[in-house]
Amino acid sequence: MSYSLGIDLGTTFTAAAVYENGQARIIDLSDQSATMPSIIYLDENGSYLVGDSAMRRASTEPARAAQQFKRRFGDTAPIFIGGAPLSADALTAELLKSVIVLVSERQGGPPDAITLTHPANWGGYKLELFDQTVRRAGLDSVINITEPEAAVLHYAQLERVPNNSLIAVFDLGGGTFDAAIVRKTDAGTEFIGRPEGIDRLGGIDFDQAIYAFVAGHLDGAIEELDLDNATNRAAIERLHRECVDAKVGLSLDEAVSIPVLLPSTQTTIRITRVEFEGLIRPVLTQAIDALQRALSSAGITPEELHAVLLAGGSSRIPLVSELVANELGRPVAVDAHPKQVVALGAAYAAHLATESARAGGAVAGASAGAAVAATAVAATAVAAIVAPSVSEPAAVATERPATPPPSRDDDKSKLPLIIGALAAVILTVGAIVVFAVGGGGDTDDAAGATTPTTDAAAGVTTPAVPATTTAPATTAVPATTAAATTTATTATTTT
Repeated sequence: MSYSLGIDLGTTFTAAAVYENGQARIIDLSDQSATMPSIIYLDENGSYLVGDSAMRRASTEPARAAQQFKRRFGDTAPIFIGGAPLSADALTAELLKSVIVLVSERQGGPPDAITLTHPANWGGYKLELFDQTVRRAGLDSVINITEPEAAVLHYAQLERVPNNSLIAVFDLGGGTFDAAIVRKTDAGTEFIGRPEGIDRLGGIDFDQAIYAFVAGHLDGAIEELDLDNATNRAAIERLHRECVDAKVGLSLDEAVSIPVLLPSTQTTIRITRVEFEGLIRPVLTQAIDALQRALSSAGITPEELHAVLLAGGSSRIPLVSELVANELGRPVAVDAHPKQVVALGAAYAAHLATESARAGGAVAGASAGAAVAATAVAATAVAAIVAPSVSEPAAVATERPATPPPSRDDDKSKLPLIIGALAAVILTVGAIVVFAVGGGGDTDDAAGATTPTTDAAAGVTTPAVPATTTAPATTAVPATTAAATTTATTATTTT
């Protein structure tokens, strides 16, 4: 089955969407919802569990689990789980592998192209580390775009936004915040000015604010608990979950009651929406300031905006839309599924890139079919990553441990085979080009490459479409749509 895949590796939840038959749709990654908890559990045998199964095990053995590690991306200090020191990028690679295997099982085969998203304010170091994470996950090529760009792509597709429209994105997720001004073009999107962001601002912080509110009403009962005791730890974990539920409930109701079931104290704490808004208003003000800086960097006024797009699960908090609308005086658009909008846009970006690659693969018209065939041969190397897992029953996908990366010795032993396969593809494509154009002509023109244009006023380069490298050394593909922060990753396939 032919499809494109978009993945949003979030701080608290991970979402995936596929584009097929002319539309994007979310793939269920969890037993109970469309998104998967971004949590990894390391068992005694060194195997990884991801998502729901990891969450269940972590409730009784929290020292063997890691979550919210996206906030630690690029941090050199290790994250200890089960006594093992692991980096945030290593954990991200395990999460990524698990998602791809699960989607491939449910779709009956690997995707034609994959788009991953990342925060808009990530700099060169984190982006390079993200590229290494992709290779560590066993992928030879993906498309990288920013989360605001992905959100705009999905929004613009649904709302039929006119070309050259300016959209401000206020992306408030579980752990990070992004503000960016994005222009809708006939080929995709482009940044105007410099995106702004706050690495540690999101739903996690709002959960903690409610937890602190509850703790302040318990007269030190929480501080007195011995957290080495398993019963006490379980009670605290349950209270944390109740605080998360309270945050969600306050977006619908004016007040909620939080049950407190500690070994020493059983009671309920009532919190109103007004009290909750008082707790989070100062940090939301910081986010509004970041959005204003993004507007200033773009050199535009709020009146020039087509709309303000709210993305991320925490954007559903009523105070968010109220503050944004009051500050900018522009229409505010909230996606029906703000947790999923980035993944849906990423899937559409992967589809656009696939179509571009197919169009660019036509050599002198008559050789298009042969070029696509050569591309399929090279893509077989990517499919080999997930092919063994696709044959397994889909029902065990969320329970099966993620497979650790192959050893370096294995990579070396298979390197001659990989090089040979890629060389054969290159020779085949070369022969097609020579045969079709008689050995002459401009290589870029023959491959259908598109030259990016430069917007001097905006100070950014406008590519034709988001880029993809679905197969190494087969077609020339335009660069990705992010200015200075979007990279296309091409790495050696590991099997």
